[in-house]
Amino acid sequence: MFVDKAEANALIREKLATLRNQTRAELERRVGEPEHAEVVAPSGVAYQVETQAMWDDREGENLRVMVSVDDGGWRSFAPLSGDFIVARDGSFIDE
Repeated sequence: MFVDKAEANALIREKLATLRNQTRAELERRVGEPEHAEVVAPSGVAYQVETQAMWDDREGENLRVMVSVDDGGWRSFAPLSGDFIVARDGSFIDE
């Protein structure tokens, strides 16, 4: 079975939107603590969703927050993903 890319990308956008509402301090607490969850999409397909935060360049500077989605099958070798970068002042980079 192939991943429904539109559905998987919708899950990514939804999770990123939720994360974008968190403060920089809340996002920093995620560094080094990836979160894994299984999410059942409206189609009934179960997706593996990984959320992680990492320093984009140097510690304490820009913070990259990434969400990856796969179906636990072959797609896990090349998951679909999306991200955003938050500057020290809490603004979003490249937007």
